[in-house]
Amino acid sequence: MSFAVNKHDNYTIINFTTDKLDAIVAPDLKSELVIINKQGEKNIIVDLAEVKYCDSSGLSALLIGHRLCKEAQGLFMISSIQPNVEKLLSISQLLNVLNIKDSLPEAIDALFEQEID
Repeated sequence: MSFAVNKHDNYTIINFTTDKLDAIVAPDLKSELVIINKQGEKNIIVDLAEVKYCDSSGLSALLIGHRLCKEAQGLFMISSIQPNVEKLLSISQLLNVLNIKDSLPEAIDALFEQEID
């Protein structure tokens, strides 16, 4: 598997163990996001610290996660994006659509702030 799934009380973190989020990895990520959502989890953080390359299928997987969490009235956050991935998100005009945090701890803090509100 190209990523690890860590479930916590109010959220799930997906950490990548590969440096690519592409057509090979994206279908597994999409499936995992659907499974997590069907299990009742509405808050998901995808940590992209290791991901240096992302293609359109990877973006599609991230957008599916965003939609699933939004429909469940939860939060979908992406943390630790690398420069090449940020460039793709910028070109795709998704920087303002997706909830992006600089680091995993920042994403977790933002999640708890949102839960309190």
